[in-house]
Amino acid sequence: MTQTQAPSGTEAAAGQPRFEIAPGPHVVEQETTTRRMMADVLIGLVPLAAAATIVFGLHALMQLGICIAGCVLAEAIFTRMRSRPATVGDLSAVVTGAILALSLPWSAPWYVGGVGSFVAIGIGKIVFGGLGNNIFNPAMVGRAFAMMAWPGALAAAGYLYTDATASGSALNVILGWLGISYQPWAAAVDVMSQATPLTALRQAPGAGGPDWALLGRLVLGNTNGSLGETSAVAALVGGAYLCVRRTASWQIPASMILAAAVVAGAVNAFAPQASWTALHHLAGGAMLFGAFFIATDPVTSPLTSRGKWIFGAGVGVLVMLMRTMSAYPEGVMFSVLLMNALVPLINRSTIPRPVGGPAPQET
Repeated sequence: MTQTQAPSGTEAAAGQPRFEIAPGPHVVEQETTTRRMMADVLIGLVPLAAAATIVFGLHALMQLGICIAGCVLAEAIFTRMRSRPATVGDLSAVVTGAILALSLPWSAPWYVGGVGSFVAIGIGKIVFGGLGNNIFNPAMVGRAFAMMAWPGALAAAGYLYTDATASGSALNVILGWLGISYQPWAAAVDVMSQATPLTALRQAPGAGGPDWALLGRLVLGNTNGSLGETSAVAALVGGAYLCVRRTASWQIPASMILAAAVVAGAVNAFAPQASWTALHHLAGGAMLFGAFFIATDPVTSPLTSRGKWIFGAGVGVLVMLMRTMSAYPEGVMFSVLLMNALVPLINRSTIPRPVGGPAPQET
């Protein structure tokens, strides 16, 4: 039961308390708003964006600009088409665009991020009723569509720096319209001309023992790959911020990383001379980026504490199964989407027992 002050003009005398009877909870944290949570995610993504800019130069900033602008524009258009209030101000579209951009390679043509942004907002969110009603992570929906529509641009060869990919990248196309030529510095070209670590592992597993030099590059971020997966340190710093702020549920990244480590450790136990250890798998690819920024989406992840552990563990196991038993070198995107589909079942099966037992049923 809550006590509120009676408004003027009612039957209650001015200044007299008015009692309202309503079910709990009654304590509401006013600061926990959608805009604040989205702002926290954007702050957490700053280290990843900075690392991507250091490695890939202006190409990273261009991808971020295209995807964020595309998602914001799509949100404004689709909400107006449905005669709904504009929701651009809650920053959810900005977050979707940033995560989509960081899941793409530096070399993706401008239309990949542009079309992927409209698909992410339109099909990933608006068709379900808007923010809070979507089943699948919108950014991963846009990324999955882009991968199916333009497999060549997102395949292993699409990450490599060549004259063709450099001239066809979003940045160079737009600068070309302006009559400007841009080439990244020599250190960036050296990284961008190498295969991504997971692609190299797929092509040549190696049997000379753990490659600790590679692990150091994975941790610091001096490797090729999607924009958000180059630096494990950047992902950990940004992810720790989200967990401290309680914007992300720590149970999901903890269970995902733990489950992936167990599977990777078992795989390494059968091949102790392999070049990749469990630490390589945790630091490589989009494992940490997905654990902290994709799997923790509060709309598409479970509500219960036990459900979050199950969800995160499922994502971690699926990622490792795809990496080790499929032809696809990475598996975070598909793993998250698959587990998103199971969230309603997880929520239903992990409903906590009420205090005092279930309510008696009428006979």
